[in-house]
Amino acid sequence: MATPPDQSGDELTARQQAVLDAVLALMVEQGGDVTMTAVARRASCSKESLYKWFGDRDGLLTATVRWQASRVRAGNYDRTRLDALALRDSLIRFAANWLSVISSPTSIALNRFAIAQASARGGNLGAIMLANGRFAIGERLKPVLDAGREAGLLAFDDTETAFRSFLGLVGRDVQIRLLLGDALEVVAPEIERDAARATDQFLALYGTAATAAGRNQTNA
Repeated sequence: MATPPDQSGDELTARQQAVLDAVLALMVEQGGDVTMTAVARRASCSKESLYKWFGDRDGLLTATVRWQASRVRAGNYDRTRLDALALRDSLIRFAANWLSVISSPTSIALNRFAIAQASARGGNLGAIMLANGRFAIGERLKPVLDAGREAGLLAFDDTETAFRSFLGLVGRDVQIRLLLGDALEVVAPEIERDAARATDQFLALYGTAATAAGRNQTNA
């Protein structure tokens, strides 16, 4: 399998991005398997181009998951001058982005398809989703958590545990309810409130006295 374009999307051309958006649209519409032929038809390109860009179907799916996951990023911050306010803002931005992505029809379709394939012989979309979705997203947030610890704003022993705690607070049962077909309305104002709430709960669990002092000073 050829190595698909970089997960950040920076190495994707506009044409390749359009192809990956076509894959996501097909998954939402069909709720199931997507063929190279169907993608080529939807994206108005040749199958030869798909194989050249992505290697094979697994390469195409990997690039699609990476493209969707690339929408989740932490807010900008200066690692050398990180304070309580900047840390909180960065975590809120990450949480809001992640909630927006996982509640979108495209992510729901991707996850349903991966779950359906998980028990199928030869189905490996689940592994692709973990490696290029959840795990890749973790590698974007963990540096923020580590920077917070280095700045004396967070206290934890294991970054992975702290990361999982944060995801649990942010996601709650939203994703599983959506996957099971709950008509849960997830709108922007609610996402922002939930992101801020989850961040404050996380800081209450892992924040230090310096974090509380910095936030109190800002609110004063």
